[in-house]
Amino acid sequence: MSRIGKQPLVLPAGVQASLKDATLTIKGPKGSLNLPVEPGITVTVNGNQVVFARNEDTKHLRAMHGTTRAMARNMADGVTKGYSKSLEVVGVGYKAVLAGKRVDLSVGHANILSVDIPEGITVTIPDPNHVTVTGMDKHMVGQVAANIRATRKPEPYKGKGVRYAGEVVRKKAGKAATTGGKK
Repeated sequence: MSRIGKQPLVLPAGVQASLKDATLTIKGPKGSLNLPVEPGITVTVNGNQVVFARNEDTKHLRAMHGTTRAMARNMADGVTKGYSKSLEVVGVGYKAVLAGKRVDLSVGHANILSVDIPEGITVTIPDPNHVTVTGMDKHMVGQVAANIRATRKPEPYKGKGVRYAGEVVRKKAGKAATTGGKK
């Protein structure tokens, strides 16, 4: 039995769960999120508890048992507190600008790269070198942050690029350091 899947999910105050047509809906102060339930996973809603069980002992259902419960917990946290990812834009002349429903990035390419912001996600840019992505869906927040970072990943020689706040970029010594200055 899955150690995570067998634990009942206790919903925080102000959060309600309902099940309809194999879709688990969790509503809270920030909004509502839907989770399609895998066939073979049984979901039971008892007041402020949600219980997950699997019908068979196949490898796929064993994997999905704990995964479904973890995704439901992330949804419950998202509709109460929300999720946030911070990014840093590092490099001379590198900057991020919010333009309507997209983020425009000048990160050393000949053109400006744009990343679209989906519905339900909020992007704030307090200064041109910092970007904050917030929302109630953990997957969407992480995906938008990853899309912004993918425009220019940090390179290992100077450390320029878009990185997560607090991410450590290991720098390489470079070609001059290996020769020792000798010809």
